[in-house]
Amino acid sequence: MDILTPYDEFPCHQVPQPFSHVPSTDLNWDEGYYFGIMNPDEQVMFCTGFRINPNTDMIGGYALINVAGVQRTFRFSRCWRRDFTIRVGPFRMEVIEPLKVIRLVLEENDSGIAFDFLWKGTSPAFLEEHHTATNRGRRTTDQRRYSQPGVPEGWLEWPGRRWDVGQPGWVAVRDHSWGLYVERPPVAPDPKWLPPREDSGPQRALRFWAVFKTGDWSGFYHLHEDAEGEQRKFNDVFGTPFAGKLFRGWSEETVDLVAGRHEMTFETLPDGSPSKVLKTATLLLTDAEGREWKQTFETAAPPWVTQTMGYTPGSWKDGGSFHTYHGSEELATEWDHFDFREQPFDFTPYGEAGKNQPDSMKQGAVYSGKIYGVEYLSRITTYAPDGSISTGSGQIELFINGAYRPYGFG
Repeated sequence: MDILTPYDEFPCHQVPQPFSHVPSTDLNWDEGYYFGIMNPDEQVMFCTGFRINPNTDMIGGYALINVAGVQRTFRFSRCWRRDFTIRVGPFRMEVIEPLKVIRLVLEENDSGIAFDFLWKGTSPAFLEEHHTATNRGRRTTDQRRYSQPGVPEGWLEWPGRRWDVGQPGWVAVRDHSWGLYVERPPVAPDPKWLPPREDSGPQRALRFWAVFKTGDWSGFYHLHEDAEGEQRKFNDVFGTPFAGKLFRGWSEETVDLVAGRHEMTFETLPDGSPSKVLKTATLLLTDAEGREWKQTFETAAPPWVTQTMGYTPGSWKDGGSFHTYHGSEELATEWDHFDFREQPFDFTPYGEAGKNQPDSMKQGAVYSGKIYGVEYLSRITTYAPDGSISTGSGQIELFINGAYRPYGFG
């Protein structure tokens, strides 16, 4: 039965259904938000967010703080259709001004993490290309996403520390996505009952994603390459070879980026071989007028680890994720604490996900074993074509999947 939601009051329908209805019965259709605030001088990387999965009737999210590699995560979940507000127990989100100002609050809870801050955009959001992917004739990705830089204003705390995030040195990033993104075990078919995945051509080996603010400039870009370092379109969840845009404020100047290349350095393992922990990166960017921009990145702390957020199977202690039911329609919460200062590290998910690794690996979805973080807090310097230089910080997401020969990864 269709149900009216508060959002049905507004004249923004695009299908003849209320907002409680989504145009897919796939259990992996979802919508959600990611908000990050960070300070490289404090070595603090914080993020919070949630996803709504209408076809499992769940809303679930997280609040995560990583301080110099030590990471604590609070997770929360409830059934969705019983209450259409953007609130789950002590967590809530308030849209103050769409696409510009969001308030995020986490009230007192057992984890010791709490916050109340405004996420304020410093430039417009960048709408990424429509992402699609298929397997054996079935669409497995059909998603839109926008990313945006910003600054925070308010406070954040975990046990023994409280930060005024409105002080200089703090920046913010976010994204909002909806649709079919990727099959999300455990609410996905067991691959042993299906034919092998079809050969879809070259596989993505590197993803570099950056959202940043340096002085008056802020922006977003990403690139995706195969094992030989060639940027190309892939039949996967990201797809786009290269895209991005730079902004000076909200309207002073907009720069469309059309190409980018990179030089990166990595930490070394005890045997002298390169690890996958990034040290520095230099990105040479070409804009639509043929001008060259340069950005340098210096990582400020060990990368933080996504496996505790709630997206993946075994990220909840019952073995599920925030797309699954955790024993209470009204509210389920939990938290954990890890030391990820040394990487790679041995990581085992909770529940069955930690036991069924061979099947997961067949899909390329590695949840346990020797793990690296992929999300970096970074100091960033922007060199503009006019000779001006600006400094600041932001977040890098760097995936290196399997072999990537330009940097010697086999």
